[in-house]
Amino acid sequence: MSAAPMRIVVLGLSLSSAWGNGHATTYRALLRAFAARGHEVVFLEREVPWYAGHRDLAAPDYCALEFYRGMDDLLRWRGEIALADAVVVGSFVPEGVAVGDMVQCMARGVTAFYDIDTPVTLAKLARGEEEYLAGRQIRGYDLYLSFTGGPTLALLEARYGSPAARVLHCSVDPEAYPVLDAPRRWDLSYLGTYSDDRQPVLEALLLEPARQAPQLRFVVAGAQYPDDIAWPPNVERLEHVPPADHPAFYAASRFTLNVTRQDMVRAGHSPSVRLFEAGACGTPVISDAWDGIEALFRPGEEILLADRPGQVRDILLGWPDASRDAVARAFRARVLADHTAAHRAAELEAYLLAARRRVRQPARVRAAT
Repeated sequence: MSAAPMRIVVLGLSLSSAWGNGHATTYRALLRAFAARGHEVVFLEREVPWYAGHRDLAAPDYCALEFYRGMDDLLRWRGEIALADAVVVGSFVPEGVAVGDMVQCMARGVTAFYDIDTPVTLAKLARGEEEYLAGRQIRGYDLYLSFTGGPTLALLEARYGSPAARVLHCSVDPEAYPVLDAPRRWDLSYLGTYSDDRQPVLEALLLEPARQAPQLRFVVAGAQYPDDIAWPPNVERLEHVPPADHPAFYAASRFTLNVTRQDMVRAGHSPSVRLFEAGACGTPVISDAWDGIEALFRPGEEILLADRPGQVRDILLGWPDASRDAVARAFRARVLADHTAAHRAAELEAYLLAARRRVRQPARVRAAT
């Protein structure tokens, strides 16, 4: 049963556009489920041309979506920020340090930082880079919501002084990611924006198997890939697949590939949203390995792990449909049992309520005034 209704304000990278980012689909699933628990949500998004030109969600029916053009324009929402039961600032928000200072000064309710990129954030802070979060701000947020679990949570509290670091993995909305019956177009697919540190793994686990098995069909979908990449002829390229088309994309894939950024491999316990989306769609995943993956899925039964081209090639050429389908069923069952947006919304609600009990409101009001 849900708690008494709360009003929360979320300042995130994007809700309106999934172009070139995984934040939008994460926010959409989480906030839809959170609103379904009876809460009211306002999402404030910085107006930037690259998302404005690729919008795929204009008017969500589960929250108010508003845009601001800069820090001065954001002041229009100071009343909402001050009076909200909770204010959540997300990672990679433009001018995120200034936004965080404003929120910590004005908010009278719970303040939280939702980090959908925790290992990347901590690597930046270790290098002295404060692109969207300053190290000094971590102790000022009542709650640090981390998409990474495991030892990282203790580090956030011990080294950076977070009053409460809690894991909030990504999730999937099963209604938005159903199982579809569609012809198989590709033997192995990959959906993800280009990044320098993922590309060597994509090369090893998709491009090299494509060269070794020219009779098979592959696809790489995502934005910002350099023009000088030598794609094998049996690898199709799609610049962008909107979220509404993700289920059809997965349905057309015998297997799909998960590749993890290196900062997240080092931290472990950092499942990508694509894992949960593919699982809900009934598509089995071949993934690189990292600490903590076995706590989420049973390797060999619910997910397949690989670190060499030959392993991927052997799966694609040697696995019969019956074995593939058994893994897909087990994978989907685990996702639906543990990793839906409804699960995450309940976790978020519990975290916010616990933080509200800890927050000393009179001290917060005096500090803000």
